[in-house]
Amino acid sequence: MNKTLKHLFLSGVVSTMLAFPAFAALQAGDNAPDFQAQASQAGKAFNYSLQDALKKGPVVVYFYPSAYTGGCNIQAHTFAVEYEKFAAAGATVIGVSLDSIERLNDFSADPEYCAGKVAVASDADGKIAQAYALTIREAAPGKKDSRGADITHGFAERTTFVVTPNNKIFATIGGLKPAENVAKALETVQQLAQKTAD
Repeated sequence: MNKTLKHLFLSGVVSTMLAFPAFAALQAGDNAPDFQAQASQAGKAFNYSLQDALKKGPVVVYFYPSAYTGGCNIQAHTFAVEYEKFAAAGATVIGVSLDSIERLNDFSADPEYCAGKVAVASDADGKIAQAYALTIREAAPGKKDSRGADITHGFAERTTFVVTPNNKIFATIGGLKPAENVAKALETVQQLAQKTAD
Protein backbone atom coordinates (compact mmCIF):
# COMPACT_ATOMS: atom_id res chain seq x y z
CA MET A 1 0.00 0.00 0.00
CA ASN A 2 1.58 3.31 -1.04
CA LYS A 3 1.99 6.17 1.45
CA THR A 4 -1.00 8.21 0.23
CA LEU A 5 -3.37 5.24 0.31
CA LYS A 6 -2.05 4.16 3.68
CA HIS A 7 -2.56 7.71 5.05
CA LEU A 8 -6.13 7.83 3.67
CA PHE A 9 -6.88 4.38 5.09
CA LEU A 10 -5.55 5.30 8.55
CA SER A 11 -7.40 8.64 8.48
CA GLY A 12 -10.60 6.76 7.67
CA VAL A 13 -10.03 4.28 10.49
CA VAL A 14 -9.31 7.06 13.00
CA SER A 15 -12.35 9.13 11.99
CA THR A 16 -14.57 6.03 12.17
CA MET A 17 -13.22 5.30 15.64
CA LEU A 18 -13.97 8.88 16.71
CA ALA A 19 -17.48 8.75 15.25
CA PHE A 20 -18.20 5.33 16.77
CA PRO A 21 -16.02 4.91 19.86
CA ALA A 22 -15.21 1.35 20.82
CA PHE A 23 -17.50 0.54 23.72
CA ALA A 24 -14.90 -1.07 25.95
CA ALA A 25 -16.30 0.37 29.20
CA LEU A 26 -17.21 -1.95 32.07
CA GLN A 27 -20.63 -3.50 31.55
CA ALA A 28 -23.67 -4.62 33.54
CA GLY A 29 -22.71 -7.40 35.96
CA ASP A 30 -19.09 -6.24 36.32
CA ASN A 31 -17.80 -5.16 39.73
CA ALA A 32 -17.74 -1.37 40.06
CA PRO A 33 -14.24 -0.22 41.03
CA ASP A 34 -14.33 1.58 44.35
CA PHE A 35 -12.82 5.04 44.44
CA GLN A 36 -12.18 7.98 46.71
CA ALA A 37 -11.60 11.45 45.34
CA GLN A 38 -11.70 15.12 46.10
CA ALA A 39 -15.12 16.32 45.06
CA SER A 40 -17.12 19.53 45.20
CA GLN A 41 -20.74 20.35 45.89
CA ALA A 42 -22.13 23.88 45.99
CA GLY A 43 -18.56 25.20 45.69
CA LYS A 44 -17.25 23.33 48.73
CA ALA A 45 -14.58 20.64 48.41
CA PHE A 46 -14.95 17.38 50.34
CA ASN A 47 -13.62 13.82 50.27
CA TYR A 48 -15.95 11.56 48.29
CA SER A 49 -16.08 7.78 48.78
CA LEU A 50 -18.13 5.58 46.46
CA GLN A 51 -18.24 2.92 49.18
CA ASP A 52 -19.84 5.37 51.64
CA ALA A 53 -22.33 6.62 49.03
CA LEU A 54 -23.42 3.05 48.22
CA LYS A 55 -24.44 2.54 51.86
CA LYS A 56 -27.33 4.94 51.14
CA GLY A 57 -28.46 3.27 47.89
CA PRO A 58 -27.61 3.09 44.18
CA VAL A 59 -25.13 5.61 42.77
CA VAL A 60 -25.13 7.13 39.30
CA VAL A 61 -21.46 7.63 38.41
CA TYR A 62 -21.33 9.80 35.32
CA PHE A 63 -18.06 10.48 33.54
CA TYR A 64 -17.93 13.57 31.33
CA PRO A 65 -15.15 15.23 29.32
CA SER A 66 -14.85 18.67 30.93
CA ALA A 67 -16.63 21.25 33.05
CA TYR A 68 -17.63 24.37 31.14
CA THR A 69 -17.92 22.76 27.70
CA GLY A 70 -21.08 22.52 25.60
CA GLY A 71 -22.36 18.98 26.14
CA CYS A 72 -21.07 18.77 29.71
CA ASN A 73 -22.86 22.01 30.63
CA ILE A 74 -26.12 20.54 29.28
CA GLN A 75 -25.59 17.24 31.10
CA ALA A 76 -24.80 18.87 34.47
CA HIS A 77 -27.79 21.22 34.12
CA THR A 78 -30.11 18.30 33.26
CA PHE A 79 -28.88 16.24 36.23
CA ALA A 80 -29.51 19.28 38.48
CA VAL A 81 -33.04 19.80 37.10
CA GLU A 82 -33.87 16.09 37.55
CA TYR A 83 -32.01 15.67 40.85
CA GLU A 84 -35.13 15.28 43.03
CA LYS A 85 -36.36 12.44 40.78
CA PHE A 86 -33.07 10.58 41.25
CA ALA A 87 -33.37 11.13 45.03
CA ALA A 88 -36.98 9.90 44.96
CA ALA A 89 -35.71 6.67 43.35
CA GLY A 90 -33.19 6.36 46.23
CA ALA A 91 -30.16 7.19 44.08
CA THR A 92 -27.34 9.70 44.45
CA VAL A 93 -25.33 11.18 41.58
CA ILE A 94 -21.61 11.88 41.26
CA GLY A 95 -20.01 13.41 38.17
CA VAL A 96 -16.37 12.52 37.44
CA SER A 97 -13.96 14.34 35.13
CA LEU A 98 -10.26 15.12 34.82
CA ASP A 99 -10.93 18.73 35.87
CA SER A 100 -9.00 20.15 38.82
CA ILE A 101 -10.88 20.59 42.09
CA GLU A 102 -10.58 24.38 41.64
CA ARG A 103 -12.52 24.26 38.33
CA LEU A 104 -15.06 21.92 39.92
CA ASN A 105 -15.62 24.24 42.88
CA ASP A 106 -16.82 26.86 40.37
CA PHE A 107 -18.79 24.36 38.26
CA SER A 108 -20.55 22.71 41.21
CA ALA A 109 -21.80 26.05 42.53
CA ASP A 110 -22.75 27.53 39.14
CA PRO A 111 -26.55 28.02 39.05
CA GLU A 112 -26.56 27.33 35.30
CA TYR A 113 -24.96 23.90 35.62
CA CYS A 114 -24.61 21.79 38.80
CA ALA A 115 -26.57 24.45 40.72
CA GLY A 116 -25.28 23.27 44.09
CA LYS A 117 -27.19 19.99 43.71
CA VAL A 118 -24.84 17.70 41.79
CA ALA A 119 -21.51 16.69 43.33
CA VAL A 120 -18.56 16.44 40.93
CA ALA A 121 -15.29 14.62 41.61
CA SER A 122 -11.80 15.39 40.35
CA ASP A 123 -10.04 12.49 38.61
CA ALA A 124 -7.05 14.66 37.71
CA ASP A 125 -4.75 11.73 36.85
CA GLY A 126 -7.47 9.77 35.01
CA LYS A 127 -7.07 6.68 37.21
CA ILE A 128 -10.78 6.40 38.06
CA ALA A 129 -11.78 6.64 34.38
CA GLN A 130 -9.14 4.02 33.52
CA ALA A 131 -10.46 1.70 36.26
CA TYR A 132 -13.87 1.85 34.52
CA ALA A 133 -12.13 1.04 31.19
CA LEU A 134 -12.91 4.42 29.63
CA THR A 135 -10.93 6.07 26.86
CA ILE A 136 -9.08 9.28 27.74
CA ARG A 137 -8.13 11.81 25.07
CA GLU A 138 -5.51 14.50 25.56
CA ALA A 139 -6.69 18.09 25.37
CA ALA A 140 -5.85 19.84 22.11
CA PRO A 141 -3.40 22.73 22.61
CA GLY A 142 -5.24 26.05 22.87
CA LYS A 143 -8.60 24.41 23.71
CA LYS A 144 -10.82 26.87 25.61
CA ASP A 145 -13.86 26.27 27.78
CA SER A 146 -17.17 28.13 27.55
CA ARG A 147 -15.76 30.84 29.84
CA GLY A 148 -12.72 31.36 27.61
CA ALA A 149 -10.30 29.67 30.05
CA ASP A 150 -7.68 27.20 28.82
CA ILE A 151 -8.45 23.49 29.18
CA THR A 152 -5.23 21.73 30.07
CA HIS A 153 -6.55 18.34 31.22
CA GLY A 154 -7.51 15.20 29.29
CA PHE A 155 -11.09 14.17 28.46
CA ALA A 156 -12.72 10.93 29.61
CA GLU A 157 -15.42 9.60 27.31
CA ARG A 158 -19.02 10.43 28.27
CA THR A 159 -20.31 7.26 29.93
CA THR A 160 -22.66 6.75 32.87
CA PHE A 161 -22.73 3.78 35.23
CA VAL A 162 -25.58 2.87 37.56
CA VAL A 163 -23.99 1.07 40.51
CA THR A 164 -25.97 -1.00 43.03
CA PRO A 165 -25.20 -1.11 46.77
CA ASN A 166 -23.53 -4.54 46.34
CA ASN A 167 -20.86 -2.86 44.14
CA LYS A 168 -22.20 -4.23 40.86
CA ILE A 169 -22.75 -2.25 37.68
CA PHE A 170 -26.46 -2.49 36.93
CA ALA A 171 -26.24 -0.54 33.64
CA THR A 172 -23.69 1.19 31.42
CA ILE A 173 -25.02 4.12 29.40
CA GLY A 174 -22.95 5.51 26.54
CA GLY A 175 -23.29 6.77 22.99
CA LEU A 176 -26.15 9.16 23.81
CA LYS A 177 -26.46 12.93 23.70
CA PRO A 178 -25.96 14.55 27.13
CA ALA A 179 -29.66 15.14 28.00
CA GLU A 180 -30.60 11.68 26.67
CA ASN A 181 -27.86 10.17 28.83
CA VAL A 182 -29.47 11.73 31.93
CA ALA A 183 -32.96 10.60 30.88
CA LYS A 184 -31.73 7.02 30.40
CA ALA A 185 -29.95 7.08 33.78
CA LEU A 186 -33.15 8.30 35.47
CA GLU A 187 -35.24 5.62 33.73
CA THR A 188 -32.70 3.01 34.86
CA VAL A 189 -32.68 4.02 38.54
CA GLN A 190 -36.49 4.14 38.52
CA GLN A 191 -36.56 0.59 37.10
CA LEU A 192 -34.06 -0.48 39.74
CA ALA A 193 -36.21 1.06 42.50
CA GLN A 194 -39.28 -0.75 41.13
CA LYS A 195 -37.37 -4.04 40.93
CA THR A 196 -36.21 -3.62 44.54
CA ALA A 197 -39.76 -2.82 45.69
CA ASP A 198 -41.29 -5.92 43.97
